[in-house]
Amino acid sequence: MRNVYADNAATTRISPAVFDAMLPYLKDEYGNPSSLYRLGVRAKAAVEEARRKVAAAINAEPGEIVFTGGGSESDNFAIKGAAELAAKKMKKHIISTAFEHHAVLHALSHLKKQGFTITLLPVHENGLVRPEELAAAITPETALVSVMTANNEIGTLQPVARLGAVCRENKVLFHTDAVQALGSVPLDVKAMNVDLLSLSAHKIHGPKGVGALFVKKGVVLANLIDGGSQERGKRAGTENTAGIVGFGAAAALAAAGLEERVKRLTALRERMIAGALQIERSRLNGDRINRLPGNVNLCFEGIEGESLLLMLDLKGVSASSGSACTSGALDPSHVLLAIGLPHEVAHGSLRLSFSDENTMEDVDYILEVLPPIVERLRVMSPLWDRIQLST
Repeated sequence: MRNVYADNAATTRISPAVFDAMLPYLKDEYGNPSSLYRLGVRAKAAVEEARRKVAAAINAEPGEIVFTGGGSESDNFAIKGAAELAAKKMKKHIISTAFEHHAVLHALSHLKKQGFTITLLPVHENGLVRPEELAAAITPETALVSVMTANNEIGTLQPVARLGAVCRENKVLFHTDAVQALGSVPLDVKAMNVDLLSLSAHKIHGPKGVGALFVKKGVVLANLIDGGSQERGKRAGTENTAGIVGFGAAAALAAAGLEERVKRLTALRERMIAGALQIERSRLNGDRINRLPGNVNLCFEGIEGESLLLMLDLKGVSASSGSACTSGALDPSHVLLAIGLPHEVAHGSLRLSFSDENTMEDVDYILEVLPPIVERLRVMSPLWDRIQLST
Protein backbone atom coordinates (compact mmCIF):
# COMPACT_ATOMS: atom_id res chain seq x y z
CA MET A 1 0.00 0.00 0.00
CA ARG A 2 1.28 3.45 -0.94
CA ASN A 3 1.51 6.12 1.77
CA VAL A 4 0.62 9.63 0.64
CA TYR A 5 0.81 12.62 2.97
CA ALA A 6 -1.55 15.24 1.54
CA ASP A 7 -2.20 17.45 4.56
CA ASN A 8 0.64 19.93 4.20
CA ALA A 9 -1.66 22.86 5.01
CA ALA A 10 -1.83 21.38 8.53
CA THR A 11 1.92 20.92 8.83
CA THR A 12 4.91 19.84 6.77
CA ARG A 13 7.74 17.44 7.39
CA ILE A 14 10.91 19.25 8.47
CA SER A 15 13.42 19.21 5.61
CA PRO A 16 16.87 17.62 6.03
CA ALA A 17 18.59 20.94 5.32
CA VAL A 18 16.55 22.71 7.99
CA PHE A 19 17.20 19.93 10.50
CA ASP A 20 20.94 20.11 9.82
CA ALA A 21 20.91 23.89 10.33
CA MET A 22 19.12 23.52 13.68
CA LEU A 23 21.16 20.64 15.09
CA PRO A 24 24.17 22.60 16.39
CA TYR A 25 21.85 24.89 18.37
CA LEU A 26 20.16 21.87 19.97
CA LYS A 27 23.52 20.45 21.09
CA ASP A 28 26.78 22.36 21.27
CA GLU A 29 25.74 25.95 20.45
CA TYR A 30 23.37 26.21 23.42
CA GLY A 31 24.28 29.71 24.58
CA ASN A 32 21.69 32.29 25.62
CA PRO A 33 21.58 34.97 22.88
CA SER A 34 21.46 37.66 25.56
CA SER A 35 24.79 36.59 27.09
CA LEU A 36 28.00 38.50 26.47
CA TYR A 37 30.45 35.60 26.21
CA ARG A 38 31.29 33.90 22.92
CA LEU A 39 28.74 31.09 23.21
CA GLY A 40 25.96 33.66 23.65
CA VAL A 41 27.33 35.99 20.98
CA ARG A 42 27.32 33.16 18.43
CA ALA A 43 23.72 32.32 19.32
CA LYS A 44 22.73 35.98 18.93
CA ALA A 45 24.44 36.12 15.54
CA ALA A 46 22.52 33.03 14.42
CA VAL A 47 19.22 34.60 15.48
CA GLU A 48 19.99 37.79 13.58
CA GLU A 49 21.04 35.87 10.47
CA ALA A 50 17.72 34.03 10.57
CA ARG A 51 15.93 37.36 10.95
CA ARG A 52 17.63 38.56 7.77
CA LYS A 53 16.55 35.44 5.89
CA VAL A 54 12.91 35.70 6.97
CA ALA A 55 12.87 39.41 6.12
CA ALA A 56 14.36 38.76 2.68
CA ALA A 57 11.65 36.21 1.91
CA ILE A 58 8.97 38.93 2.16
CA ASN A 59 11.03 41.97 1.05
CA ALA A 60 11.11 43.45 4.55
CA GLU A 61 13.88 44.93 6.66
CA PRO A 62 15.37 42.68 9.39
CA GLY A 63 14.34 45.21 12.05
CA GLU A 64 10.71 44.77 10.98
CA ILE A 65 10.65 41.07 11.95
CA VAL A 66 9.57 39.99 15.45
CA PHE A 67 9.93 36.28 16.17
CA THR A 68 6.99 34.61 17.91
CA GLY A 69 5.84 31.15 18.96
CA GLY A 70 3.85 30.56 15.75
CA GLY A 71 1.17 31.88 13.42
CA SER A 72 -1.61 32.04 16.01
CA GLU A 73 0.58 34.04 18.36
CA SER A 74 1.52 36.40 15.54
CA ASP A 75 -2.16 36.96 14.71
CA ASN A 76 -3.00 37.64 18.35
CA PHE A 77 -0.02 39.95 18.74
CA ALA A 78 -0.99 41.99 15.69
CA ILE A 79 -4.69 42.28 16.44
CA LYS A 80 -4.64 42.73 20.21
CA GLY A 81 -1.48 44.84 20.14
CA ALA A 82 -2.98 47.25 17.62
CA ALA A 83 -6.35 47.29 19.36
CA GLU A 84 -4.95 48.13 22.78
CA LEU A 85 -3.28 51.29 21.54
CA ALA A 86 -6.16 52.25 19.23
CA ALA A 87 -8.63 52.07 22.11
CA LYS A 88 -6.73 54.89 23.81
CA LYS A 89 -7.58 57.04 20.78
CA MET A 90 -11.25 55.96 20.95
CA LYS A 91 -10.92 53.89 17.79
CA LYS A 92 -12.71 50.64 18.60
CA HIS A 93 -13.87 49.28 15.25
CA ILE A 94 -12.13 46.35 13.51
CA ILE A 95 -12.91 44.86 10.10
CA SER A 96 -12.14 41.28 9.10
CA THR A 97 -13.83 38.49 7.15
CA ALA A 98 -16.20 35.66 7.95
CA PHE A 99 -13.71 32.92 7.09
CA GLU A 100 -10.50 33.92 8.83
CA HIS A 101 -8.44 31.42 10.81
CA HIS A 102 -9.78 30.95 14.33
CA ALA A 103 -6.67 32.66 15.71
CA VAL A 104 -8.09 35.85 14.19
CA LEU A 105 -11.78 35.20 14.81
CA HIS A 106 -11.31 34.24 18.46
CA ALA A 107 -9.05 37.24 19.05
CA LEU A 108 -11.82 39.43 17.61
CA SER A 109 -14.41 37.75 19.85
CA HIS A 110 -12.21 38.59 22.83
CA LEU A 111 -12.02 42.23 21.75
CA LYS A 112 -15.78 42.38 21.21
CA LYS A 113 -16.20 41.57 24.89
CA GLN A 114 -13.90 44.53 25.59
CA GLY A 115 -16.27 46.89 23.79
CA PHE A 116 -14.93 46.75 20.24
CA THR A 117 -17.28 46.68 17.26
CA ILE A 118 -16.41 43.93 14.78
CA THR A 119 -17.45 43.92 11.12
CA LEU A 120 -16.99 40.65 9.22
CA LEU A 121 -17.03 41.17 5.47
CA PRO A 122 -18.71 38.55 3.25
CA VAL A 123 -16.46 36.43 1.04
CA HIS A 124 -19.10 35.38 -1.48
CA GLU A 125 -19.33 32.08 -3.35
CA ASN A 126 -15.77 32.23 -4.68
CA GLY A 127 -14.27 33.07 -1.28
CA LEU A 128 -12.99 36.52 -2.27
CA VAL A 129 -13.30 39.87 -0.49
CA ARG A 130 -14.36 42.78 -2.66
CA PRO A 131 -12.29 45.97 -2.16
CA GLU A 132 -15.31 48.19 -2.65
CA GLU A 133 -17.10 46.44 0.22
CA LEU A 134 -14.08 47.00 2.44
CA ALA A 135 -14.03 50.68 1.54
CA ALA A 136 -17.73 50.99 2.39
CA ALA A 137 -17.21 49.34 5.78
CA ILE A 138 -14.46 51.69 7.01
CA THR A 139 -15.56 54.38 9.45
CA PRO A 140 -13.69 57.15 11.32
CA GLU A 141 -13.53 54.72 14.30
CA THR A 142 -11.89 51.89 12.32
CA ALA A 143 -8.59 50.93 13.95
CA LEU A 144 -7.56 47.85 11.99
CA VAL A 145 -8.41 45.66 9.03
CA SER A 146 -7.34 41.98 9.05
CA VAL A 147 -7.77 39.87 5.92
CA MET A 148 -5.81 36.65 5.33
CA THR A 149 -3.65 36.39 2.23
CA ALA A 150 -4.59 32.76 1.54
CA ASN A 151 -7.38 30.81 3.18
CA ASN A 152 -6.15 27.78 5.08
CA GLU A 153 -9.06 25.57 4.01
CA ILE A 154 -10.12 26.47 0.49
CA GLY A 155 -6.87 28.15 -0.58
CA THR A 156 -8.34 31.31 -2.07
CA LEU A 157 -5.89 34.16 -2.62
CA GLN A 158 -7.23 37.56 -1.69
CA PRO A 159 -6.52 40.79 -3.65
CA VAL A 160 -4.31 41.87 -0.75
CA ALA A 161 -2.54 44.73 -2.54
CA ARG A 162 -5.88 46.29 -3.50
CA LEU A 163 -7.28 45.82 0.00
CA GLY A 164 -4.12 47.33 1.45
CA ALA A 165 -4.41 50.31 -0.88
CA VAL A 166 -7.93 50.95 0.44
CA CYS A 167 -6.57 50.90 3.98
CA ARG A 168 -3.69 53.23 3.10
CA GLU A 169 -6.09 55.68 1.50
CA ASN A 170 -8.16 55.69 4.70
CA LYS A 171 -5.14 55.71 7.06
CA VAL A 172 -6.16 52.42 8.68
CA LEU A 173 -3.70 49.72 9.77
CA PHE A 174 -3.81 46.59 7.61
CA HIS A 175 -2.87 43.11 8.90
CA THR A 176 -2.77 39.94 6.84
CA ASP A 177 -2.33 36.34 7.96
CA ALA A 178 0.09 34.98 5.37
CA VAL A 179 0.84 31.71 7.16
CA GLN A 180 -0.45 29.56 4.28
CA ALA A 181 0.99 31.79 1.57
CA LEU A 182 4.68 31.79 2.49
CA GLY A 183 6.58 29.54 0.12
CA SER A 184 3.55 29.11 -2.16
CA VAL A 185 3.11 32.56 -3.69
CA PRO A 186 5.35 35.65 -3.90
CA LEU A 187 5.13 37.86 -0.81
CA ASP A 188 6.32 41.46 -0.90
CA VAL A 189 5.17 43.54 2.07
CA LYS A 190 5.80 46.77 0.16
CA ALA A 191 3.80 45.80 -2.92
CA MET A 192 1.07 44.29 -0.72
CA ASN A 193 0.55 47.58 1.18
CA VAL A 194 0.54 45.78 4.53
CA ASP A 195 1.49 47.09 7.97
CA LEU A 196 1.43 43.74 9.79
CA LEU A 197 1.92 40.22 8.39
CA SER A 198 1.88 36.86 10.20
CA LEU A 199 4.12 33.89 9.33
CA SER A 200 4.80 30.39 10.64
CA ALA A 201 7.75 28.03 10.08
CA HIS A 202 6.07 24.64 10.13
CA LYS A 203 4.08 25.29 6.95
CA ILE A 204 7.31 25.50 4.90
CA HIS A 205 9.20 22.42 6.12
CA GLY A 206 10.48 24.26 9.18
CA PRO A 207 10.02 23.47 12.89
CA LYS A 208 6.81 23.82 14.88
CA GLY A 209 6.56 26.39 17.64
CA VAL A 210 8.17 29.34 15.86
CA GLY A 211 6.69 32.11 13.75
CA ALA A 212 7.15 35.77 12.98
CA LEU A 213 5.24 39.00 12.74
CA PHE A 214 6.25 41.66 10.24
CA VAL A 215 5.71 45.07 11.84
CA LYS A 216 6.23 47.89 9.38
CA LYS A 217 8.72 50.50 10.51
CA GLY A 218 6.85 53.24 12.35
CA VAL A 219 3.92 51.01 13.39
CA VAL A 220 3.62 50.74 17.16
CA LEU A 221 2.03 47.76 18.94
CA ALA A 222 1.45 47.16 22.62
CA ASN A 223 3.94 44.65 24.04
CA LEU A 224 3.00 41.00 23.73
CA ILE A 225 5.05 39.78 26.72
CA ASP A 226 6.68 42.10 29.24
CA GLY A 227 9.99 41.17 30.78
CA GLY A 228 13.42 41.25 29.17
CA SER A 229 14.57 43.18 26.15
CA GLN A 230 14.29 40.35 23.63
CA GLU A 231 12.63 41.20 20.30
CA ARG A 232 13.04 44.91 21.01
CA GLY A 233 11.12 44.47 24.25
CA LYS A 234 7.94 43.41 22.43
CA ARG A 235 8.17 39.71 23.29
CA ALA A 236 10.25 39.01 26.36
CA GLY A 237 11.76 35.58 27.02
CA THR A 238 14.86 33.65 26.03
CA GLU A 239 14.83 33.08 22.29
CA ASN A 240 14.14 29.68 20.77
CA THR A 241 17.47 29.79 18.97
CA ALA A 242 17.26 26.41 17.24
CA GLY A 243 13.69 27.03 16.09
CA ILE A 244 14.51 30.51 14.82
CA VAL A 245 17.56 29.21 12.94
CA GLY A 246 15.34 26.51 11.40
CA PHE A 247 12.78 29.12 10.38
CA GLY A 248 15.49 31.17 8.70
CA ALA A 249 16.78 28.17 6.79
CA ALA A 250 13.25 27.14 5.74
CA ALA A 251 12.38 30.68 4.62
CA ALA A 252 15.52 30.92 2.49
CA LEU A 253 14.81 27.56 0.84
CA ALA A 254 11.17 28.49 0.24
CA ALA A 255 12.10 31.77 -1.41
CA ALA A 256 14.85 30.27 -3.55
CA GLY A 257 12.66 27.58 -5.09
CA LEU A 258 9.41 29.52 -5.34
CA GLU A 259 8.97 29.78 -9.11
CA GLU A 260 9.63 26.10 -9.75
CA ARG A 261 7.48 25.08 -6.77
CA VAL A 262 4.48 27.07 -7.98
CA LYS A 263 4.73 25.49 -11.43
CA ARG A 264 5.04 21.94 -10.09
CA LEU A 265 2.34 22.21 -7.41
CA THR A 266 -0.08 23.85 -9.83
CA ALA A 267 0.30 20.84 -12.13
CA LEU A 268 -0.48 18.47 -9.24
CA ARG A 269 -3.46 20.58 -8.22
CA GLU A 270 -4.94 20.73 -11.69
CA ARG A 271 -4.63 16.99 -12.23
CA MET A 272 -6.26 16.32 -8.86
CA ILE A 273 -9.13 18.72 -9.50
CA ALA A 274 -9.81 17.41 -13.00
CA GLY A 275 -9.90 13.80 -11.81
CA ALA A 276 -11.95 14.42 -8.66
CA LEU A 277 -14.62 16.41 -10.48
CA GLN A 278 -15.35 13.33 -12.56
CA ILE A 279 -17.08 11.95 -9.45
CA GLU A 280 -20.85 12.48 -9.54
CA ARG A 281 -22.15 15.45 -7.53
CA SER A 282 -18.73 16.72 -6.51
CA ARG A 283 -17.71 20.36 -6.39
CA LEU A 284 -14.55 22.42 -6.00
CA ASN A 285 -14.64 24.96 -3.17
CA GLY A 286 -13.01 28.35 -3.60
CA ASP A 287 -12.03 30.33 -6.64
CA ARG A 288 -10.88 28.15 -9.53
CA ILE A 289 -7.95 30.40 -10.47
CA ASN A 290 -7.09 32.59 -7.47
CA ARG A 291 -5.99 29.80 -5.14
CA LEU A 292 -2.85 28.35 -3.64
CA PRO A 293 -0.96 26.14 -6.10
CA GLY A 294 -1.07 23.09 -3.83
CA ASN A 295 -4.63 23.40 -2.47
CA VAL A 296 -7.61 21.26 -3.50
CA ASN A 297 -10.83 21.51 -1.46
CA LEU A 298 -13.77 19.40 -2.57
CA CYS A 299 -17.24 18.45 -1.41
CA PHE A 300 -19.00 15.18 -2.21
CA GLU A 301 -22.73 15.23 -1.62
CA GLY A 302 -24.25 12.45 0.43
CA ILE A 303 -21.27 11.55 2.62
CA GLU A 304 -19.62 12.67 5.86
CA GLY A 305 -16.11 14.11 5.65
CA GLU A 306 -14.95 12.24 8.77
CA SER A 307 -15.85 8.87 7.28
CA LEU A 308 -14.10 9.81 4.06
CA LEU A 309 -10.91 10.69 5.95
CA LEU A 310 -10.91 7.45 7.92
CA MET A 311 -11.31 5.35 4.79
CA LEU A 312 -8.62 7.29 2.97
CA ASP A 313 -6.35 6.69 5.95
CA LEU A 314 -6.93 2.95 5.61
CA LYS A 315 -5.61 3.32 2.07
CA GLY A 316 -2.52 5.22 3.28
CA VAL A 317 -3.71 8.73 2.36
CA SER A 318 -3.44 11.47 5.00
CA ALA A 319 -5.83 14.34 4.31
CA SER A 320 -8.27 16.58 6.22
CA SER A 321 -11.77 17.96 6.01
CA GLY A 322 -10.75 21.48 6.97
CA SER A 323 -8.46 23.30 9.36
CA ALA A 324 -6.31 21.14 11.62
CA CYS A 325 -7.23 23.53 14.45
CA THR A 326 -10.88 22.42 14.29
CA SER A 327 -10.55 18.81 13.16
CA GLY A 328 -12.23 17.55 16.34
CA ALA A 329 -15.36 19.63 15.78
CA LEU A 330 -18.59 18.01 14.61
CA ASP A 331 -19.97 21.20 13.04
CA PRO A 332 -19.28 21.86 9.35
CA SER A 333 -16.46 24.23 8.48
CA HIS A 334 -17.20 27.91 9.10
CA VAL A 335 -15.23 28.60 5.91
CA LEU A 336 -17.55 26.48 3.76
CA LEU A 337 -20.62 27.97 5.40
CA ALA A 338 -19.20 31.45 4.73
CA ILE A 339 -19.09 30.77 0.98
CA GLY A 340 -22.74 29.73 1.08
CA LEU A 341 -22.68 25.92 1.20
CA PRO A 342 -25.59 24.27 3.00
CA HIS A 343 -24.73 22.23 6.10
CA GLU A 344 -25.38 18.87 4.48
CA VAL A 345 -22.96 19.63 1.62
CA ALA A 346 -20.29 21.25 3.81
CA HIS A 347 -20.18 18.09 5.95
CA GLY A 348 -18.80 16.13 3.00
CA SER A 349 -15.62 18.12 2.46
CA LEU A 350 -12.10 16.99 1.70
CA ARG A 351 -8.95 19.13 1.75
CA LEU A 352 -5.85 17.89 -0.04
CA SER A 353 -2.74 20.05 0.23
CA PHE A 354 0.49 19.20 -1.58
CA SER A 355 4.11 20.17 -0.91
CA ASP A 356 7.59 19.72 -2.33
CA GLU A 357 7.52 16.07 -1.29
CA ASN A 358 4.43 15.10 -3.30
CA THR A 359 4.56 13.66 -6.80
CA MET A 360 2.20 13.09 -9.70
CA GLU A 361 2.17 9.42 -8.69
CA ASP A 362 0.71 10.50 -5.34
CA VAL A 363 -2.09 12.32 -7.13
CA ASP A 364 -2.80 9.33 -9.36
CA TYR A 365 -2.96 7.06 -6.33
CA ILE A 366 -5.48 9.33 -4.60
CA LEU A 367 -7.57 9.40 -7.77
CA GLU A 368 -7.42 5.62 -7.83
CA VAL A 369 -8.69 5.09 -4.29
CA LEU A 370 -11.01 8.08 -3.87
CA PRO A 371 -13.92 7.21 -6.24
CA PRO A 372 -14.53 3.71 -4.78
CA ILE A 373 -14.50 5.16 -1.26
CA VAL A 374 -17.04 7.84 -2.16
CA GLU A 375 -19.22 5.20 -3.85
CA ARG A 376 -19.04 2.88 -0.85
CA LEU A 377 -19.95 5.63 1.60
CA ARG A 378 -22.86 6.72 -0.55
CA VAL A 379 -24.22 3.17 -0.63
CA MET A 380 -24.40 3.32 3.16
CA SER A 381 -25.82 6.86 3.31
CA PRO A 382 -29.57 7.56 3.78
CA LEU A 383 -28.83 11.13 2.71
CA TRP A 384 -27.56 9.92 -0.65
CA ASP A 385 -30.79 7.98 -1.17
CA ARG A 386 -32.78 11.16 -0.61
CA ILE A 387 -30.53 13.09 -3.01
CA GLN A 388 -31.04 10.44 -5.67
CA LEU A 389 -34.82 10.47 -5.23
CA SER A 390 -34.92 14.28 -5.51
CA THR A 391 -33.15 14.37 -8.90
